[in-house]
Amino acid sequence: MTAPVENLAAAADEADDGLEIVTFGCRLNAWESEVMRDHARAGGLENAVIVNTCAVTNEAVRQARQTIRRMRRDKPDAQLIVTGCAAQIDPDQFATMAEVDRVIGNAEKLRPETFRAEAVTGGEKVAVEDIMKVREVADHLVDGLDGKARAYVQVQTGCDHRCTFCIIPYGRGNARSAPAGDVVDQVRRLVETGHSEVVLTGVDLTSWGQDLPGEPKLGRLVRAILKQVPDLPRLRLSSIDAIEIDDDLFAAIAEEERLCPHLHLSLQAGDDMILKRMKRRHLRADAIALTERLRKVRPDIAFGADLIAGFPTETEAMFENTLRLVDECDLAWLHVFPYSPRPGTPAARMPQLDGAAIKDRARRLREKGDAARARHLDGRVGAEMEFLVEKPGFARAADFTPARLATPARPGALVRARATGHDGQVLTAEAIGAAR
Repeated sequence: MTAPVENLAAAADEADDGLEIVTFGCRLNAWESEVMRDHARAGGLENAVIVNTCAVTNEAVRQARQTIRRMRRDKPDAQLIVTGCAAQIDPDQFATMAEVDRVIGNAEKLRPETFRAEAVTGGEKVAVEDIMKVREVADHLVDGLDGKARAYVQVQTGCDHRCTFCIIPYGRGNARSAPAGDVVDQVRRLVETGHSEVVLTGVDLTSWGQDLPGEPKLGRLVRAILKQVPDLPRLRLSSIDAIEIDDDLFAAIAEEERLCPHLHLSLQAGDDMILKRMKRRHLRADAIALTERLRKVRPDIAFGADLIAGFPTETEAMFENTLRLVDECDLAWLHVFPYSPRPGTPAARMPQLDGAAIKDRARRLREKGDAARARHLDGRVGAEMEFLVEKPGFARAADFTPARLATPARPGALVRARATGHDGQVLTAEAIGAAR
Protein backbone atom coordinates (compact mmCIF):
# COMPACT_ATOMS: atom_id res chain seq x y z
CA MET A 1 0.00 0.00 0.00
CA THR A 2 1.30 3.45 -0.77
CA ALA A 3 0.42 6.98 0.00
CA PRO A 4 -1.98 8.20 -2.64
CA VAL A 5 -0.60 9.05 -6.02
CA GLU A 6 -1.76 12.57 -6.80
CA ASN A 7 -0.57 12.55 -10.39
CA LEU A 8 1.79 10.32 -12.32
CA ALA A 9 2.98 13.35 -14.24
CA ALA A 10 6.21 14.68 -12.83
CA ALA A 11 6.46 17.74 -10.63
CA ALA A 12 9.65 19.66 -11.40
CA ASP A 13 11.21 22.37 -9.29
CA GLU A 14 14.42 24.20 -10.12
CA ALA A 15 16.36 26.37 -7.69
CA ASP A 16 18.61 29.32 -8.44
CA ASP A 17 21.73 27.16 -7.96
CA GLY A 18 20.84 25.02 -10.98
CA LEU A 19 19.65 22.10 -8.87
CA GLU A 20 16.46 20.63 -10.34
CA ILE A 21 14.40 17.86 -8.79
CA VAL A 22 11.73 16.01 -10.79
CA THR A 23 9.33 14.04 -8.60
CA PHE A 24 6.99 11.25 -9.63
CA GLY A 25 4.33 9.54 -7.57
CA CYS A 26 3.21 9.89 -4.00
CA ARG A 27 3.34 12.58 -1.35
CA LEU A 28 6.02 10.63 0.49
CA ASN A 29 8.22 10.93 -2.58
CA ALA A 30 7.52 14.67 -2.65
CA TRP A 31 8.55 14.95 0.99
CA GLU A 32 11.74 13.02 0.28
CA SER A 33 12.55 15.29 -2.65
CA GLU A 34 12.62 18.20 -0.20
CA VAL A 35 14.96 16.23 2.05
CA MET A 36 17.28 15.67 -0.91
CA ARG A 37 17.13 19.34 -1.82
CA ASP A 38 18.27 20.33 1.67
CA HIS A 39 21.08 17.76 1.64
CA ALA A 40 22.22 18.80 -1.85
CA ARG A 41 22.35 22.47 -0.89
CA ALA A 42 24.28 21.69 2.29
CA GLY A 43 26.69 19.54 0.30
CA GLY A 44 27.35 22.22 -2.30
CA LEU A 45 25.85 20.25 -5.17
CA GLU A 46 25.06 22.51 -8.12
CA ASN A 47 24.12 22.09 -11.77
CA ALA A 48 22.43 18.75 -11.14
CA VAL A 49 19.14 17.05 -11.95
CA ILE A 50 17.63 14.52 -9.55
CA VAL A 51 14.81 12.34 -10.89
CA ASN A 52 12.84 10.78 -8.02
CA THR A 53 11.01 7.86 -9.62
CA CYS A 54 7.84 5.92 -8.81
CA ALA A 55 7.24 2.20 -9.44
CA VAL A 56 3.54 1.85 -8.72
CA THR A 57 2.72 1.24 -12.42
CA ASN A 58 4.58 0.51 -15.64
CA GLU A 59 3.40 3.90 -16.89
CA ALA A 60 5.16 5.64 -14.00
CA VAL A 61 8.43 3.94 -14.93
CA ARG A 62 7.98 4.74 -18.62
CA GLN A 63 7.38 8.41 -17.85
CA ALA A 64 10.48 8.52 -15.66
CA ARG A 65 12.69 7.13 -18.43
CA GLN A 66 11.18 9.56 -20.92
CA THR A 67 11.83 12.45 -18.53
CA ILE A 68 15.45 11.39 -18.02
CA ARG A 69 16.07 11.53 -21.76
CA ARG A 70 14.41 14.95 -22.02
CA MET A 71 16.34 16.36 -19.05
CA ARG A 72 19.62 15.25 -20.59
CA ARG A 73 18.76 17.02 -23.84
CA ASP A 74 17.80 20.17 -21.94
CA LYS A 75 20.81 20.07 -19.59
CA PRO A 76 23.67 18.28 -21.33
CA ASP A 77 26.28 19.39 -18.76
CA ALA A 78 24.34 18.65 -15.55
CA GLN A 79 24.93 15.71 -13.22
CA LEU A 80 21.88 13.48 -13.69
CA ILE A 81 20.98 11.39 -10.63
CA VAL A 82 18.16 8.84 -10.55
CA THR A 83 16.56 7.57 -7.35
CA GLY A 84 13.17 6.51 -5.96
CA CYS A 85 11.26 3.24 -5.95
CA ALA A 86 11.84 2.33 -9.60
CA ALA A 87 15.58 2.88 -9.17
CA GLN A 88 15.60 0.86 -5.95
CA ILE A 89 13.76 -2.09 -7.48
CA ASP A 90 15.61 -2.21 -10.81
CA PRO A 91 18.72 0.00 -10.74
CA ASP A 92 20.23 -1.62 -13.82
CA GLN A 93 17.51 -0.34 -16.14
CA PHE A 94 18.61 3.21 -15.28
CA ALA A 95 22.34 2.54 -14.92
CA THR A 96 22.46 1.31 -18.50
CA MET A 97 20.94 4.54 -19.80
CA ALA A 98 23.64 6.71 -21.34
CA GLU A 99 21.93 9.83 -19.98
CA VAL A 100 22.34 8.79 -16.33
CA ASP A 101 25.41 9.64 -14.24
CA ARG A 102 24.39 8.03 -10.95
CA VAL A 103 21.70 5.75 -9.49
CA ILE A 104 21.01 5.83 -5.76
CA GLY A 105 18.59 3.84 -3.62
CA ASN A 106 15.75 4.92 -1.36
CA ALA A 107 17.89 4.68 1.77
CA GLU A 108 20.88 6.46 0.24
CA LYS A 109 18.79 9.38 -1.02
CA LEU A 110 17.97 10.44 2.55
CA ARG A 111 21.57 10.54 3.78
CA PRO A 112 23.47 13.86 3.74
CA GLU A 113 26.77 12.32 2.63
CA THR A 114 25.21 11.05 -0.60
CA PHE A 115 24.86 14.59 -1.94
CA ARG A 116 28.28 16.02 -1.19
CA ALA A 117 29.64 17.28 -4.48
CA GLU A 118 32.71 15.07 -4.32
CA ALA A 119 30.61 11.97 -3.62
CA VAL A 120 28.37 12.63 -6.61
CA THR A 121 31.21 13.15 -9.07
CA GLY A 122 33.59 10.54 -7.65
CA GLY A 123 31.39 7.75 -6.35
CA GLU A 124 30.24 4.51 -7.91
CA LYS A 125 27.59 4.86 -10.61
CA VAL A 126 25.19 2.60 -8.68
CA ALA A 127 24.73 2.99 -4.92
CA VAL A 128 21.70 0.88 -4.01
CA GLU A 129 21.76 -1.28 -0.89
CA ASP A 130 19.38 -4.07 0.11
CA ILE A 131 16.33 -2.12 1.29
CA MET A 132 15.12 -5.09 3.33
CA LYS A 133 18.12 -4.68 5.63
CA VAL A 134 17.51 -0.99 6.30
CA ARG A 135 16.22 -0.26 9.81
CA GLU A 136 16.34 3.53 10.14
CA VAL A 137 13.58 6.03 9.39
CA ALA A 138 14.54 9.43 8.03
CA ASP A 139 14.35 12.07 10.74
CA HIS A 140 15.11 15.09 8.58
CA LEU A 141 12.70 17.99 8.98
CA VAL A 142 11.78 20.01 5.92
CA ASP A 143 10.15 23.40 5.93
CA GLY A 144 6.99 22.15 4.22
CA LEU A 145 5.94 21.42 0.67
CA ASP A 146 3.25 24.06 0.23
CA GLY A 147 4.94 27.17 1.58
CA LYS A 148 3.46 28.04 4.95
CA ALA A 149 0.16 26.32 4.26
CA ARG A 150 0.85 22.63 4.71
CA ALA A 151 3.75 20.46 5.79
CA TYR A 152 4.31 16.70 5.64
CA VAL A 153 5.90 14.61 8.36
CA GLN A 154 7.07 11.11 7.57
CA VAL A 155 6.19 8.96 10.57
CA GLN A 156 6.56 5.58 8.93
CA THR A 157 8.03 3.90 5.86
CA GLY A 158 8.08 0.42 4.38
CA CYS A 159 5.37 -2.25 4.38
CA ASP A 160 5.15 -5.79 5.76
CA HIS A 161 2.07 -6.74 3.73
CA ARG A 162 2.36 -8.46 0.38
CA CYS A 163 -0.63 -7.54 -1.76
CA THR A 164 -0.37 -9.55 -4.94
CA PHE A 165 -0.34 -6.51 -7.25
CA CYS A 166 2.09 -4.35 -5.32
CA ILE A 167 5.82 -3.92 -5.94
CA ILE A 168 6.27 -1.06 -3.46
CA PRO A 169 7.53 -3.14 -0.47
CA TYR A 170 10.54 -4.08 -2.62
CA GLY A 171 11.23 -0.39 -3.13
CA ARG A 172 10.59 0.72 0.46
CA GLY A 173 11.57 -2.28 2.57
CA ASN A 174 9.97 -3.53 5.75
CA ALA A 175 7.78 -1.33 7.95
CA ARG A 176 9.71 1.09 10.17
CA SER A 177 8.34 3.76 12.50
CA ALA A 178 9.62 7.08 13.79
CA PRO A 179 9.43 7.42 17.60
CA ALA A 180 6.44 9.42 18.84
CA GLY A 181 8.62 11.98 20.63
CA ASP A 182 10.51 12.77 17.44
CA VAL A 183 7.28 13.19 15.51
CA VAL A 184 5.79 15.52 18.14
CA ASP A 185 8.98 17.61 18.11
CA GLN A 186 8.84 17.93 14.31
CA VAL A 187 5.20 18.95 14.36
CA ARG A 188 5.88 21.54 17.07
CA ARG A 189 8.72 23.06 15.04
CA LEU A 190 6.53 23.26 11.96
CA VAL A 191 3.81 25.09 13.87
CA GLU A 192 6.43 27.48 15.25
CA THR A 193 7.52 28.30 11.69
CA GLY A 194 3.97 29.19 10.73
CA HIS A 195 2.38 26.08 9.25
CA SER A 196 -1.37 25.76 9.71
CA GLU A 197 -1.71 22.11 8.71
CA VAL A 198 0.49 19.06 9.17
CA VAL A 199 -0.06 15.81 7.27
CA LEU A 200 1.20 12.53 8.70
CA THR A 201 2.47 10.38 5.87
CA GLY A 202 3.97 6.95 5.31
CA VAL A 203 3.88 3.92 3.04
CA ASP A 204 1.61 1.95 5.40
CA LEU A 205 0.60 4.66 7.85
CA THR A 206 -1.67 2.57 10.06
CA SER A 207 1.17 0.14 10.78
CA TRP A 208 2.95 2.92 12.69
CA GLY A 209 4.25 1.70 16.04
CA GLN A 210 4.33 -2.03 15.44
CA ASP A 211 8.14 -2.04 15.59
CA LEU A 212 8.41 0.35 18.56
CA PRO A 213 8.56 -0.64 22.25
CA GLY A 214 5.07 -1.52 23.48
CA GLU A 215 3.73 -1.60 19.89
CA PRO A 216 1.68 1.62 20.16
CA LYS A 217 -1.06 2.29 17.60
CA LEU A 218 -1.49 5.27 15.30
CA GLY A 219 -4.33 6.60 17.43
CA ARG A 220 -1.95 7.12 20.34
CA LEU A 221 0.39 9.14 18.13
CA VAL A 222 -2.47 11.31 16.88
CA ARG A 223 -3.64 11.95 20.43
CA ALA A 224 -0.11 12.83 21.55
CA ILE A 225 0.35 15.36 18.74
CA LEU A 226 -2.96 17.09 19.38
CA LYS A 227 -2.36 17.21 23.15
CA GLN A 228 1.28 18.30 23.09
CA VAL A 229 1.01 20.77 20.20
CA PRO A 230 -2.16 22.70 21.14
CA ASP A 231 -1.41 25.51 18.67
CA LEU A 232 -1.63 23.19 15.66
CA PRO A 233 -4.83 24.20 13.82
CA ARG A 234 -5.11 21.10 11.64
CA LEU A 235 -3.75 17.56 11.65
CA ARG A 236 -4.44 15.39 8.61
CA LEU A 237 -3.77 11.74 7.79
CA SER A 238 -2.62 10.60 4.38
CA SER A 239 -3.69 7.27 2.86
CA ILE A 240 -4.61 4.60 5.40
CA ASP A 241 -5.61 0.95 5.43
CA ALA A 242 -9.25 0.85 6.49
CA ILE A 243 -8.95 -2.47 8.30
CA GLU A 244 -6.25 -1.12 10.62
CA ILE A 245 -8.07 1.83 12.22
CA ASP A 246 -7.56 1.18 15.93
CA ASP A 247 -10.08 2.09 18.63
CA ASP A 248 -8.13 5.14 19.80
CA LEU A 249 -7.84 6.48 16.25
CA PHE A 250 -11.57 5.96 15.71
CA ALA A 251 -12.28 7.87 18.93
CA ALA A 252 -9.91 10.65 17.89
CA ILE A 253 -11.72 11.05 14.57
CA ALA A 254 -14.99 11.31 16.46
CA GLU A 255 -13.80 13.68 19.19
CA GLU A 256 -10.90 15.79 17.95
CA GLU A 257 -12.11 18.71 15.85
CA ARG A 258 -8.54 19.58 14.83
CA LEU A 259 -8.13 16.13 13.22
CA CYS A 260 -9.37 16.75 9.69
CA PRO A 261 -12.61 14.95 8.76
CA HIS A 262 -11.07 13.38 5.68
CA LEU A 263 -9.70 9.89 5.12
CA HIS A 264 -8.20 8.44 1.96
CA LEU A 265 -8.82 4.70 2.10
CA SER A 266 -6.80 1.99 0.39
CA LEU A 267 -9.81 -0.01 -0.84
CA GLN A 268 -8.52 -1.16 -4.27
CA ALA A 269 -11.67 -3.09 -5.23
CA GLY A 270 -15.30 -3.67 -4.32
CA ASP A 271 -15.62 -7.36 -5.09
CA ASP A 272 -14.80 -9.95 -2.43
CA MET A 273 -13.21 -12.48 -4.79
CA ILE A 274 -10.94 -9.83 -6.31
CA LEU A 275 -10.03 -8.57 -2.83
CA LYS A 276 -9.02 -12.11 -1.86
CA ARG A 277 -6.96 -12.50 -5.03
CA MET A 278 -5.33 -9.17 -4.27
CA LYS A 279 -4.53 -10.56 -0.79
CA ARG A 280 -6.25 -7.60 0.84
CA ARG A 281 -7.34 -8.05 4.45
CA HIS A 282 -10.85 -6.60 4.20
CA LEU A 283 -14.07 -7.39 2.37
CA ARG A 284 -16.50 -4.95 0.75
CA ALA A 285 -18.82 -5.19 3.78
CA ASP A 286 -15.95 -4.03 6.01
CA ALA A 287 -15.43 -0.92 3.90
CA ILE A 288 -19.13 -0.06 3.87
CA ALA A 289 -19.48 -0.65 7.62
CA LEU A 290 -16.45 1.50 8.40
CA THR A 291 -17.61 4.48 6.38
CA GLU A 292 -21.09 4.22 7.92
CA ARG A 293 -19.66 4.08 11.47
CA LEU A 294 -17.37 7.04 10.88
CA ARG A 295 -20.09 9.10 9.27
CA LYS A 296 -22.32 8.57 12.31
CA VAL A 297 -19.71 9.97 14.70
CA ARG A 298 -18.32 12.61 12.32
CA PRO A 299 -21.11 13.66 9.92
CA ASP A 300 -18.89 16.13 8.05
CA ILE A 301 -16.30 13.50 7.09
CA ALA A 302 -15.38 12.92 3.43
CA PHE A 303 -13.73 9.83 2.00
CA GLY A 304 -11.35 9.28 -0.87
CA ALA A 305 -10.16 5.91 -2.09
CA ASP A 306 -7.64 4.11 -4.29
CA LEU A 307 -9.35 1.75 -6.74
CA ILE A 308 -7.83 -0.54 -9.37
CA ALA A 309 -9.63 -1.21 -12.66
CA GLY A 310 -9.04 -4.40 -14.63
CA PHE A 311 -7.31 -6.61 -12.06
CA PRO A 312 -6.52 -10.09 -13.43
CA THR A 313 -9.60 -12.40 -13.60
CA GLU A 314 -11.98 -9.47 -12.97
CA THR A 315 -15.30 -10.11 -14.70
CA GLU A 316 -17.79 -7.43 -15.67
CA ALA A 317 -19.93 -8.39 -12.66
CA MET A 318 -16.94 -8.04 -10.35
CA PHE A 319 -16.15 -4.64 -11.81
CA GLU A 320 -19.77 -3.57 -11.31
CA ASN A 321 -19.32 -4.35 -7.60
CA THR A 322 -16.46 -1.85 -7.50
CA LEU A 323 -18.58 0.77 -9.26
CA ARG A 324 -21.38 0.25 -6.72
CA LEU A 325 -18.94 0.56 -3.83
CA VAL A 326 -18.37 4.23 -4.75
CA ASP A 327 -22.02 4.93 -3.95
CA GLU A 328 -22.30 2.54 -1.02
CA CYS A 329 -19.34 4.19 0.74
CA ASP A 330 -20.37 7.64 -0.52
CA LEU A 331 -16.84 8.32 -1.73
CA ALA A 332 -15.97 11.88 -2.75
CA TRP A 333 -12.54 11.49 -4.35
CA LEU A 334 -11.14 8.60 -6.38
CA HIS A 335 -7.60 7.74 -7.39
CA VAL A 336 -8.15 5.30 -10.25
CA PHE A 337 -5.36 2.95 -11.33
CA PRO A 338 -5.65 0.92 -14.53
CA TYR A 339 -4.14 -2.42 -13.52
CA SER A 340 -0.53 -2.71 -14.61
CA PRO A 341 1.36 -6.01 -14.13
CA ARG A 342 4.58 -5.51 -12.19
CA PRO A 343 7.23 -8.18 -12.83
CA GLY A 344 7.90 -10.25 -9.73
CA THR A 345 4.42 -9.89 -8.24
CA PRO A 346 1.96 -12.81 -7.98
CA ALA A 347 -0.74 -10.88 -9.86
CA ALA A 348 1.53 -10.63 -12.91
CA ARG A 349 1.32 -14.43 -13.20
CA MET A 350 -2.50 -14.49 -13.07
CA PRO A 351 -4.67 -14.55 -16.23
CA GLN A 352 -4.56 -10.99 -17.54
CA LEU A 353 -7.38 -8.92 -19.00
CA ASP A 354 -7.26 -7.42 -22.46
CA GLY A 355 -5.67 -3.98 -22.43
CA ALA A 356 -8.67 -2.38 -24.09
CA ALA A 357 -10.96 -3.76 -21.38
CA ILE A 358 -8.69 -2.38 -18.65
CA LYS A 359 -8.64 1.02 -20.31
CA ASP A 360 -12.43 1.05 -20.70
CA ARG A 361 -13.04 0.09 -17.07
CA ALA A 362 -10.62 2.74 -15.86
CA ARG A 363 -12.51 5.31 -17.93
CA ARG A 364 -15.86 4.22 -16.50
CA LEU A 365 -14.47 4.28 -12.97
CA ARG A 366 -13.10 7.79 -13.48
CA GLU A 367 -16.49 8.89 -14.78
CA LYS A 368 -18.02 7.42 -11.65
CA GLY A 369 -15.48 9.38 -9.65
CA ASP A 370 -16.38 12.59 -11.45
CA ALA A 371 -20.04 12.04 -10.58
CA ALA A 372 -19.13 11.29 -6.96
CA ARG A 373 -17.09 14.48 -6.73
CA ALA A 374 -19.95 16.53 -8.18
CA ARG A 375 -22.38 14.96 -5.71
CA HIS A 376 -20.04 15.81 -2.84
CA LEU A 377 -19.69 19.40 -4.03
CA ASP A 378 -23.48 19.68 -4.36
CA GLY A 379 -23.75 18.80 -0.69
CA ARG A 380 -21.28 21.50 0.32
CA VAL A 381 -22.93 24.40 -1.53
CA GLY A 382 -24.37 26.83 1.00
CA ALA A 383 -22.21 25.50 3.83
CA GLU A 384 -19.87 27.65 5.90
CA MET A 385 -16.44 26.10 6.28
CA GLU A 386 -12.94 27.08 7.27
CA PHE A 387 -10.55 26.95 4.33
CA LEU A 388 -6.78 26.77 4.34
CA VAL A 389 -5.35 29.02 1.62
CA GLU A 390 -2.78 27.01 -0.38
CA LYS A 391 -2.03 29.71 -2.93
CA PRO A 392 -3.68 32.99 -3.95
CA GLY A 393 -7.30 32.31 -4.84
CA PHE A 394 -7.21 28.59 -4.00
CA ALA A 395 -7.93 26.84 -0.70
CA ARG A 396 -9.11 23.57 0.84
CA ALA A 397 -11.60 22.84 3.58
CA ALA A 398 -10.74 20.46 6.39
CA ASP A 399 -12.57 17.68 4.51
CA PHE A 400 -10.20 18.28 1.57
CA THR A 401 -12.84 20.02 -0.58
CA PRO A 402 -11.08 22.48 -2.93
CA ALA A 403 -12.40 26.00 -3.46
CA ARG A 404 -11.68 29.17 -5.38
CA LEU A 405 -11.81 32.09 -2.98
CA ALA A 406 -13.05 35.40 -4.28
CA THR A 407 -11.49 37.22 -1.30
CA PRO A 408 -7.70 37.68 -1.35
CA ALA A 409 -5.80 35.98 1.48
CA ARG A 410 -2.19 35.02 2.07
CA PRO A 411 -1.08 31.39 1.62
CA GLY A 412 -1.27 29.63 4.96
CA ALA A 413 -4.19 31.70 6.22
CA LEU A 414 -7.34 30.08 7.57
CA VAL A 415 -10.45 31.76 6.17
CA ARG A 416 -14.07 31.22 7.12
CA ALA A 417 -16.09 31.20 3.90
CA ARG A 418 -19.45 30.21 2.46
CA ALA A 419 -19.62 27.91 -0.56
CA THR A 420 -21.71 29.57 -3.26
CA GLY A 421 -21.46 27.04 -6.10
CA HIS A 422 -19.15 24.74 -8.03
CA ASP A 423 -18.06 23.80 -11.53
CA GLY A 424 -18.01 20.04 -11.00
CA GLN A 425 -14.40 20.09 -9.79
CA VAL A 426 -13.99 22.98 -7.35
CA LEU A 427 -16.25 25.03 -5.09
CA THR A 428 -16.55 28.80 -5.36
CA ALA A 429 -16.58 30.47 -1.95
CA GLU A 430 -16.81 33.93 -0.43
CA ALA A 431 -15.12 34.86 2.83
CA ILE A 432 -17.42 35.77 5.70
CA GLY A 433 -14.77 36.55 8.30
CA ALA A 434 -11.26 37.80 8.74
CA ALA A 435 -8.37 35.47 7.91
CA ARG A 436 -6.29 34.08 10.76
